[in-house]
Amino acid sequence: MRRTNEERRLRSRMRAGEAIRLAAGGLAARRTRSILSALGIAVAVAALVSVLGLSDSSQARLLAQLGAEGNLLTVATGQTFSGNITPLPSTAETMIGAIPPVEDVTAVGTIAGATVRRSAAVPEMDTSGISVVAAQGSLLPALDGRLIRGQYLGRAATTYPEVVLGFSAAQNLGIATLGPQTQVFIDGRYFAVVGILAPVVVAPELDDAALVTFPLAKAELGFDGTPTRIYLRTDPDRTAAVAAVLPFTASPDAPDQVEVRRPSDVLAARLEARNTFVDLFVALAGVALLVGGVGIANIMVIAVFERRTEIGLRRALGARSRHVSVQFFLESILLSACGGVAGVALGAAVTWVVATVQGTPPVVSLGVAGPAVAATIVVGAVAGIYPAARAARLAPADALRSA
Repeated sequence: MRRTNEERRLRSRMRAGEAIRLAAGGLAARRTRSILSALGIAVAVAALVSVLGLSDSSQARLLAQLGAEGNLLTVATGQTFSGNITPLPSTAETMIGAIPPVEDVTAVGTIAGATVRRSAAVPEMDTSGISVVAAQGSLLPALDGRLIRGQYLGRAATTYPEVVLGFSAAQNLGIATLGPQTQVFIDGRYFAVVGILAPVVVAPELDDAALVTFPLAKAELGFDGTPTRIYLRTDPDRTAAVAAVLPFTASPDAPDQVEVRRPSDVLAARLEARNTFVDLFVALAGVALLVGGVGIANIMVIAVFERRTEIGLRRALGARSRHVSVQFFLESILLSACGGVAGVALGAAVTWVVATVQGTPPVVSLGVAGPAVAATIVVGAVAGIYPAARAARLAPADALRSA
């Protein structure tokens, strides 16, 4: 008698590999339903992976910019309590350049009253918010700027009417390509457009500007030569110290009316804001994952109801209730895990495509993919508890009677 019980116990044991094959077979037999059920999990995981991947990609670019632009400072004209603009002294650039830690300095001057239009036929009031700025040849090297079209202001631009447009200014004027006839109308005469700047992250005011040389601005546009903004590069280890003395160096008589900024602070604020939005999107992706888990639980409950005959037949052939429970429990886990793996692959693909289009290095961390799949396994396990328990409670006779 003891031997008979032992033989029955051994026969009733289900190995792990056999249980997984049985669960996989149950899902494969209902392929369309399984794919649609796993799709909800896949979309949630793909959203999670792509949001975090794109955030990491953008963060890597912003951190690189922070490292490159952390030693850039700007000095600009301030305002009095009455709101009047206080111009920088004409000696400000020279005095700032004499500070030992300052490595590079350049100045620009906004030309008040000058307008930029596509042609003389455009009404004078329609300026599209474009300002005319006198700039030095050292501007691009100081800002690490670059051109997307043409060339920067050279020696000829000190005599002949040539202009370089900021990125947004060129878009507002409808200029995408350059040619011999590409011109804009500035303050009563035509200027040849010789170049278009790429967006300048650390100096966004230049994106909406039309740049001309200082000599030409003085000769043709009535510019008095007084700078309105000075950009400088410093020794990275001494940037804060230079920033502290800049107001007194640029304008000794009125240091409180000089505005000193560190453009990298804007990048840091942008990085902080991006991280806040990422936290929100991750939370939304988590909610979507829970919704996908509810969908899997619902599908598994329906599967138990539809497969009562199968359950009854297995029980009649000797399968125990725990074997039936394990089968449906594993089916739920496999269904959710397959959706998780598919979601990671889809999210990685989306990250790569979007990051490549944006010109940022695609970053898909394995530290995100692993926990994402693990989370889907947990969701699948939780979703499978009730359907598995319900399948185990079905009596063989009742299940076969419903066939």
